Amino acid sequence: MNVLFRNVKELVELANKENKLISEIMIEQEVMITRRTREEVFAQMENNLKVMEESVERGLAGVKSTSGLTGMDAVLLQEYMKSGKSLSGELMLDAVSKAVATNEVNAAMGKICATPTAGSAGVVPGTLFAVKNKLNPTHEQMVRYLFTSGAFGFVVANNASISGAAGGCQAEVGSAAGMAAAAIVEMAGGSPQQCSEAFAITLKNMLGLVCDPVAGLVEVPCVKRNAMGASNAVVAADMALAGVTSRIPCDEVIDAMYKIGKQMPSSLRETAKGGLAATPTGKALEAKIFGGEKVKGD
Repeated sequence: MNVLFRNVKELVELANKENKLISEIMIEQEVMITRRTREEVFAQMENNLKVMEESVERGLAGVKSTSGLTGMDAVLLQEYMKSGKSLSGELMLDAVSKAVATNEVNAAMGKICATPTAGSAGVVPGTLFAVKNKLNPTHEQMVRYLFTSGAFGFVVANNASISGAAGGCQAEVGSAAGMAAAAIVEMAGGSPQQCSEAFAITLKNMLGLVCDPVAGLVEVPCVKRNAMGASNAVVAADMALAGVTSRIPCDEVIDAMYKIGKQMPSSLRETAKGGLAATPTGKALEAKIFGGEKVKGD
C-alpha cells in the first residue's frame, strides 16, 4: 500500500516540509489510498462528526444500558459542573462528561463513531465538543480535528494495535486519548511537532492499562476509562502547547505500548478473566446479568 507516511516521524517531517497541517496530510493520504475525491473524503468525515455530535447530545439527555451497569453519569457530571463547585475546571469536566455520554450511548446499543474502537469512542468527541466552547472553531476545523486524530490512529493501527483483545485498554483508550491530545493541539494552533509531543505524553502515561470488562460487557470500567482518557488528553495537550516535550519519541512510545500489550497475560486482554472482572463484585454482577451463564471467554 502506497502511503504518504508510515509513522509519526514521517508525518511530522512531511507536514513541516510542505508547511501543512497534519490534518491536511491525512486528507491527502485518504484521497490517495481510497482513490476518492477530496470532497468525498471530507464529506465522509463530516458524517462522522454528525454521528459524534448526536451521540453526545443523546448521552447528555440521559440513557441507561440494558444491563443496568451504566447510565446517567453524564447527566450527573453536567449538573455538578453547572453547580460551580467542580474542582477540575469547566472545560475538563465538560470533556469528561461528553466522553461518558458517548460511551453510555454505546453501552445502551446506540449509534456512535468508533474512534478508534467502540469501547474508546468517547474520548475524541468528548474533548472535541468541550474545546469547541473554548476555541470557537469553524466547521472545517472541527472536521480537521477528526482527520488529525485519524492520522495518529492510522499510525498506531499499522504499527502497534488499537485492540483491547490484542493489547489491553492502553491500545484502545490510550490510543484514543493520544489521538485527541494531538487534535486539540492542532486546533489550538500548535505545531505538528507539538501534536506529536502531546500524543507521546498522553500514551506513555497510559501504558500498561489492562482490558478487564466486567461480565465481558463494554461498560465497566470502560465508560469511566474514557472519562480519564479525555482528561489525560486535555492535560497533555496543555503541556505540549506550553513547550513540554516527551523525552521518549512518539514512535518509540507507540512501539513500547505494542510490546507491553504482547507481554500482557490473556486474562488482562478483554477476556473478562482478570482484573476488575475477576473481583467478587465483578463476578456477582456477571452472575446477576447472565443468570449464572458463562460469558464469552470463560
